[in-house]
Amino acid sequence: MEKVNPVIEARWKEVLGAEFDKLYFSELKAFLLEEKKKYRIFPPGKFIFNAFNHTPFEKVKVVLLGQDPYHGLGQAHGLCFSVPDGVPKPPSLINIFKELTDDTGVALPRSGDLTKWADQGVLLLNATLTVRENQPGSHQNHGWETFTDAAIAQLSLRRMGLIFVLWGSYAIAKKSLIDTSRHHVLTTVHPSPLSAYRGFLGCRHFSQINNLLHQNGVEEIDWRLE
Repeated sequence: MEKVNPVIEARWKEVLGAEFDKLYFSELKAFLLEEKKKYRIFPPGKFIFNAFNHTPFEKVKVVLLGQDPYHGLGQAHGLCFSVPDGVPKPPSLINIFKELTDDTGVALPRSGDLTKWADQGVLLLNATLTVRENQPGSHQNHGWETFTDAAIAQLSLRRMGLIFVLWGSYAIAKKSLIDTSRHHVLTTVHPSPLSAYRGFLGCRHFSQINNLLHQNGVEEIDWRLE
């Protein structure tokens, strides 16, 4: 079995090292190599582990879970719900920013790039880390979920007092991986226009996150993106 050696932050690489040595990860790598021969894959390879590289294991304060990378050209850059500066904001992100502004009073961000949040300790983690162009869900059930579930489980096991933010039924199902006696969990419906009006808008999760961090004696997140 070929050794897999991904470019990922050192502590994450140590914590998840056993995953890279498992058969499913080698099969996942082989699947991705075949996919790249036939399709355009997002995000670009250098961004696949972007969430881990911007938010080192010991720096994680908040975990925000998404499902799939954006599947349009130029959108995905390895941080869930985020798009690079200059790329039009997808509908879910527009609703996230609306709630952010209503909740905290920060200025409505012009850019959809959430890297500043990631660099402050918000792990912006998709369950599946790659996707075919214009084919949402196309890389589900090929091993990525096993890998990202392991990341969530290791955070739950090795860290204390983290805040897991689960938006929508897919993310909420991951609650079973989290020791709720050690960590905080915030849940609501997905920010998609199909569901946001059923509880996402008005959830006040951004202020709740900072209140919990403050109570734990941890530096709060500066949600401003300007």
